[in-house]
Amino acid sequence: MHDPVDTWAGDFGDAYTERCSAEESRIRKRTRMWARWLDSFGSREPRSILEVGCNLGLNQRALQQLTDAELFAVEPNDSARQTVLSDGVMDEAHIRAGRGEDLPFDTASMELVFTNGVLIHVHPDNLGQVADEMYRVSSRYILVSEYFNAEPVELEYRGLSGHLWKRDFAGFFLDRFSDLEVVTDGFLWKRTIGIDNATWALMEKRA
Repeated sequence: MHDPVDTWAGDFGDAYTERCSAEESRIRKRTRMWARWLDSFGSREPRSILEVGCNLGLNQRALQQLTDAELFAVEPNDSARQTVLSDGVMDEAHIRAGRGEDLPFDTASMELVFTNGVLIHVHPDNLGQVADEMYRVSSRYILVSEYFNAEPVELEYRGLSGHLWKRDFAGFFLDRFSDLEVVTDGFLWKRTIGIDNATWALMEKRA
């Protein structure tokens, strides 16, 4: 099995970072998206947030405009992390080299752990391990925003096989962890948010 993370950590990931430059219009779209998501927390807004797979930090740039939460991120691509650092988005204490299967953070150390268009690139054989790590590091909330399909299906991605899958990702978490419950969920429509057509779900650990 070829691990897609190796692809993203190399030249392919470098090219993606160059295509997804931190233009103001891109950050505005993320800000609109996050304003909707943060409203879902009500008065329980998280005080620490970890993004798994941040690339050049578009979500982090948007979050900085909306919340006082302490922000953290994990990213396997060196050039993407360097962009985050050189742009002053985060410092080395808050963005770390790593991958979803082995998050370099303590158990229950983040109130919210999230992915945005990342789980779709995790090989199905590794998805359970990534979910376990996100669950371990989260003390309360998990949010996933990914392409949806009722049944797992693989699609070609930029001429590559074994690099993109659609499925019910939130359902995968709910089936795997019995104490997770959905707080709210929704659909991101490209016509209004302008990023991708994707479903999202905010889940909470309940006693």
